[in-house]
Amino acid sequence: QVQIAESGGDLVQPGGSLTLSCTTSTPGSIFRMHAMGWFRETAGKSRELIAKSIQNGGSSEYDDSVKGRFTIYRDNARRTLYLHMNDLKPEDTAVYYCNRAGGTVWPWGQGTQVTVSP
Repeated sequence: QVQIAESGGDLVQPGGSLTLSCTTSTPGSIFRMHAMGWFRETAGKSRELIAKSIQNGGSSEYDDSVKGRFTIYRDNARRTLYLHMNDLKPEDTAVYYCNRAGGTVWPWGQGTQVTVSP
C-alpha cells in the first residue's frame, strides 16, 4: 500500500517561514497523475484541505486562510510535494498532512507538527 512521509515541521516565530515536504512510495508515473494537497488538523477541528496541486502541477488552489502566504509545488520525478509557508501566524499551528486531493485518499502519514509561537 502507499506510504506517505511528511517532514519539515518546526517551532517558528510569527512572521517566520517554513517549507514542508511530503514523499510518497508511489512511482513517479503514478504520483504525477493525481491532484495532491496539503491538509492540516488542529485540536477540535476536522482535517481541512488548505492547498491543492492539480495533476502534473498544472495549477494550484488555496484556502482563503493561506492564500498569498503559502505556495504548493511538486517534483513528480521525486514523488514529493512541498508547501512553502511565509508570514506564519499563530493560527497556522497544526499538524500538517499531505494526500490525494480528490478521489479515494491514500493511507495517511504521521503528519508534521508546525507550531507558531513567540
